[in-house]
Amino acid sequence: MRVLKELEGQPFNSKNQTKYQTLLIQNKLYKPTDLTREQNEYFDDIEKEMPFSVAQEIFNSQNYEDPAMRGRNSVAPLNKMGLCIAKNSAEGVKITLLGEYFLSDDYDLGKLFFINFLKSQLPNPASRTFSENDGFAIKPFIGVLHLINEVNKRWVKLGNEPIGISKDEFSLFAPTLTDYKKISKQAEKLIEYRIGLRSQKDDKSKKKFRDSFRKNFAKTFLGTSKSSEIAKLLNNLKDYGDNAIRYFRLTRYLHIRGGGFYIDLEPRRSIELNKLLSTDNAAPLVFENADEYIEYLADLEQPALPWETKPELEKIADNLNRDVQDYVSDLKAKTLKIPTFNFQKIEKLNTEQLKQYIDELRAYRRKLQELEIHFESQNVSKIQEYIDALKSIHQSENKKSIELEKFSTLALNALNDALEIKPNYPVGDDNEPTFTAPANKPDIECFYEKFNSVCEVTMLTDRSQWYNEGQPVMRHVREFEENHTGKTAYCLFIAPRLHQDTIETFWMAIKYGYKGVAQKIVPLSISQFIRLLESLSEIRKKGRQFTHDELLNLYEQILGLTASVAHSEEWIDQIPKTITRWQKSILAKQ
Repeated sequence: MRVLKELEGQPFNSKNQTKYQTLLIQNKLYKPTDLTREQNEYFDDIEKEMPFSVAQEIFNSQNYEDPAMRGRNSVAPLNKMGLCIAKNSAEGVKITLLGEYFLSDDYDLGKLFFINFLKSQLPNPASRTFSENDGFAIKPFIGVLHLINEVNKRWVKLGNEPIGISKDEFSLFAPTLTDYKKISKQAEKLIEYRIGLRSQKDDKSKKKFRDSFRKNFAKTFLGTSKSSEIAKLLNNLKDYGDNAIRYFRLTRYLHIRGGGFYIDLEPRRSIELNKLLSTDNAAPLVFENADEYIEYLADLEQPALPWETKPELEKIADNLNRDVQDYVSDLKAKTLKIPTFNFQKIEKLNTEQLKQYIDELRAYRRKLQELEIHFESQNVSKIQEYIDALKSIHQSENKKSIELEKFSTLALNALNDALEIKPNYPVGDDNEPTFTAPANKPDIECFYEKFNSVCEVTMLTDRSQWYNEGQPVMRHVREFEENHTGKTAYCLFIAPRLHQDTIETFWMAIKYGYKGVAQKIVPLSISQFIRLLESLSEIRKKGRQFTHDELLNLYEQILGLTASVAHSEEWIDQIPKTITRWQKSILAKQ
């Protein structure tokens, strides 16, 4: 998007379609194959700027039959999301209001996806796939909300508590919901599957029932008995389901429950959901052409949200008021110091003031949730929970990068007497992360009495770790230093394994500086970070507190090694021994 903005106002003709693809190469957002050694060096060295002439040379060397088509293909997803209008038939490249919002520094990822998912539909005139002739007639996101709601209602009628739908059920029944008129039938089939599976006596019979049901379901859905096509669909459905859950959760209208195995409607947004479900049956709208559809997607004011009336907003604010005040009472009972909040008289607020007040209440609730997390993290059993989660992170069924940010945040809360541990990942109303932190911010910001720090985490272990984390981490640290002056700033970097190129980059920043000023970056593997938590657990069992002074002492010992060792490899080799000495020292204290 930022690259496309360079062409804003210019015609998206063949010349500029080719230029756009060339600019993507210049900005290292696209890397063609069969490059020369000299050309590869530009991609390998993240600090080496590529001249436009070199990017042109790389693009031309690919000898594409239709060079302009590469640019059209690259911009197509941005057009389809309504972020831009970049077509040969258009007057000129236009970044839509939605696109400008996406490019802003403080955009809300959840809001962005919610706006898009509310309006995305199959079929649509901007795409030739998923046609009406193939049986598609649905807004997928709205359809899933209806499906969960319908399943819950049917489950309650059978004398049960509503539980949403399991991830297994979601992967089979959500991606195959292609027609809004079949929502009730799909819910009925899902309940049949659930009851049948639960009626089996042991794991063997459950597997047999599950396999048989899924094959028959896929056979009916595809309208074929070909085992290869059935197997292909069933293999793909889990990925489809997992991706849909991940992106739909970004909207904050779905939440995970039942130990992470069930997806349900977000109870904290019940008023909004009830209004949405009563006013939108998930039927696709009719558009005359692709331009009309794209303009609709890009319009931040459409559709008018059915709960954005004064009476409905008052209900939402009143619910939130009571929820937050009850939460405050619960936390006060735990003798926690609660940050103040200016509760307002709802009836005196106009519509826009109500919207703002609702946002403020939700932001305050998140502060309370973070406060409770810090309180709970001091418990030894919680510390062990974080240790176990980090040890088994490679086996997690959830997105591992999100899990690492989440449990690193929880662990940092447990580790010391921080003034604030501030993760930058987006969260749902349940305060569970829905995605990783945005690229323009540190993953986690930590504030202490004597120092500040950022924490950057990654699951990358190969050379891409250096490419994706080396320069960005140093830039985040520098921006953090500039935004929070008065205290020394550190950076804790955590990864499963530390790649030598990443370490060499950090070594240079520590020894010789980044943009003229030395930085304090402490790299640890996940297993080394776990050792810190294990020490913390032992200290807590002794009834002693762990302070940020002790953490600072470890950081300084690791950084101090750089003055006595010859090179970065020796530095990394010495870190485990330094941690061991530090552990013995703090555990020996009375």
